[in-house]
Amino acid sequence: MSTEQEARNKATFSRFHDAVNSSDLDVVSRTIDEVVAPDLLFHAPVPSGGTGVEALKQVWAVLLRAFPGIRVTVQDVIAEGDRIVSRQTVTGTHLGEYRGLPPTGRSVTYDEIFILRFDGGHIAEIWGVVDVFAQLRQLGMIPGSAP
Repeated sequence: MSTEQEARNKATFSRFHDAVNSSDLDVVSRTIDEVVAPDLLFHAPVPSGGTGVEALKQVWAVLLRAFPGIRVTVQDVIAEGDRIVSRQTVTGTHLGEYRGLPPTGRSVTYDEIFILRFDGGHIAEIWGVVDVFAQLRQLGMIPGSAP
């Protein structure tokens, strides 16, 4: 049985998810400002080494530049108390610079799992496990991997 808090957290997560699938960095940034706590604790690979909300915005700036039509498909969402766990599949086509690699036109599909902690209706903390190896292998960035 879902509590009112869990339902609110799921609605906030869904709003964030819809924004990232808009492929519009302005929409993503505005939504982050609305649903994420300013002092977000972000435990995931961050390309810029930044922190808080700015690190999350930077991640999406990098991804949307490299994969302009990126899609995040939620496979599972589990809500309990102040946390949500989401298992997702990401797909995109490499059309912009990414990790120093010029556009290849290659498609990528990789999985990720995120745990989000909510506080006061905002996302306050994020832990992420992203299959970066699969992503880099599909882009031909791992030595010995097929393009």
